[in-house]
Parts: sequence; C-alpha cells; structure tokens
Amino acid sequence: MKREGFICPACGAEVPANAKACPECGSDEKTGWSENTIYDGTGIEAPEDFDYEDWKRREFGARRRRSRRDWIWWAVGIVILAVLVWLFVVWQWCAIP
Repeated sequence: MKREGFICPACGAEVPANAKACPECGSDEKTGWSENTIYDGTGIEAPEDFDYEDWKRREFGARRRRSRRDWIWWAVGIVILAVLVWLFVVWQWCAIP
C-alpha cells in the first residue's frame, strides 16, 4: 500500500511520502514538527536570538598586527610595481622617433 504525502503542520509545505523531515523547514517526527527545527543542527541562531554586536565582535573583534613577513610582501609588491612603471616609461621614451 502506497503512503500519501501530507502537509507540514509547522510551515504548511507539502511533505512527500516516506520523507524523514519537511523539505522546507526541517521539522520531523523527533522534534514534534515544531517551528524551531528550521535552525537545529545548522549553527544558525533564530532571528530573535541573534545578537549583531556579539557576532561583529567575534568576526572582526581583534585586529591582527602585521607580521614582518606581511611587510616584506608589501615591499616586494611595491618594488615590482615601480619596476613595471619604470620599464613602461623607458619603453615609451625610447619609442619616440
């Protein structure tokens, strides 16, 4: 006998037959088809629980000091850029008849 799908009690989406969870909100039999399951296991906080200032502090909090290696790469980049500009100027100057 073939089982028919049903409508999810949490979000109203159609749930296919033999589905383990709602494809829209993630509700399932273990969670009691509750609305909170949309964020379960994802690491995402519910919008009403989200603290923007805390997130900003965690993401961008401590500014990292540049290491010596960072400064060396900046210097190498500037030297390469200067050489390229110098070569372009010399090439243009020599190309004048």
